[in-house]
Amino acid sequence: MSSTGTAAAAATAAAPGADALQHRFEQVVESEQRIEPRDWMPDGYRATLIRQIAQHAHSEIIGMQPEGNWLTRAPSLRRKAILLAKVQDEAGHGLYLYSAAETLGVDRAELTEKLISGRQKYSSIFNYPTLTFADVGVIGWLVDGAAICNQVPLCRCSYGPYARAMVRICKEESFHQRQGYELLMTLSRGTESQRRMLQDAVDRWWWPSLMMFGPPDADSPNTAQSMAWRIKRHTNDELRQRFVDMTVPQAERLGVTLPDPDLEWNEERGHHDFGEPDWEELGRVIRGQGPCNAERIDRRRSAHQEGAWVREAAAAHAAKQASRARTTPSAGGAA
Repeated sequence: MSSTGTAAAAATAAAPGADALQHRFEQVVESEQRIEPRDWMPDGYRATLIRQIAQHAHSEIIGMQPEGNWLTRAPSLRRKAILLAKVQDEAGHGLYLYSAAETLGVDRAELTEKLISGRQKYSSIFNYPTLTFADVGVIGWLVDGAAICNQVPLCRCSYGPYARAMVRICKEESFHQRQGYELLMTLSRGTESQRRMLQDAVDRWWWPSLMMFGPPDADSPNTAQSMAWRIKRHTNDELRQRFVDMTVPQAERLGVTLPDPDLEWNEERGHHDFGEPDWEELGRVIRGQGPCNAERIDRRRSAHQEGAWVREAAAAHAAKQASRARTTPSAGGAA
C-alpha cells in the first residue's frame, strides 16, 4: 500500500463514527453549549435551522413594506425620521439573519428565489394592510412586542451564529416597541378622532398578533424536536400566554379595549384567560390567501429584479479587485 493510501486509511480509522458524532452533538446541546458552523450536526438539525432562520430573515425584509408604505405620509418630520430609522433596522436584521443562514451552507440568492417563488414562507402578520398611521404604532407595540416574546429566548439558541445575531436584533426590537407605544400614547391623549383611530387599529391587529406565535401546540409538528435541540425554548402556547399577560396592563394604560370578550384574569392560574384565535384564517394566510400576500411577494420580486444591476456591478467590482490583487506585486516581492 502506498504512503498516501496508508495515511488515508489511518485517517478513516481515526475519524469518529456516526454514533460518536451524534453523542457529542447531544452532549453539547444538553450542556447548554453552542453548536458552531464547523461542528458536526444532524441533517434534521441543519434543515430545521435553515427553515427557521430563512423564514425569520424573509419576515424582516417583507416586514419593511407595511410600515414603509407610510414613509411619505408620516404626519411630521420627527415621525418620518423615526419610521425611516426603524425600516432601516429591519433591513439590517434581515441581512444578519441571511448571513447566519449562510453559515449552514445555503446561498442567500437561493433563499431569496425560494421566497419569491413561494417555496419558503414569512410571518403571517405581514400580510395585513396598514390602513392608518395608528397602524404604525400598533405594529411597534403589538407586532414587535410579540416578536420580542418569541425572539428573546432565541438568544440562547443552541446554534451560535443565530443566537449571536439575535442579541442585537432583540435590543433593536425592544426600542421599536417603545417607539410604537410612545406613538400610541400620544394618540391616546389626542382628539376623539385620534382615539377612535387607535382603537380601530388595535381591533384589527390584536388577533393576527396572537397568531404570530404559530398554531396551537397540538397542531405544531416541529415544536417538540426544536425544543429538544434547544433551538426553541418555549412552546407556541407558552409564548402566546406570556404575550397576553404582558400586553393587558399596557392596553389599560393606553385606555384601549382588547377585542376579546373572553379576556379576563384567572386568579387560580395566575394568568389571563383569552379567546381562541381563528386558526382557519391563519391557515388561509399561510397558504397565500391573506389580504396582502400577493402584493407583498410582487413587491419583493420587483425589488429583486430591479436590483439585479447593483448585484452585477458589485460582483464585477469584486472580480476586478481580485484580479488586480493577483497581478500587482507585493511590496516584499518588489523589493
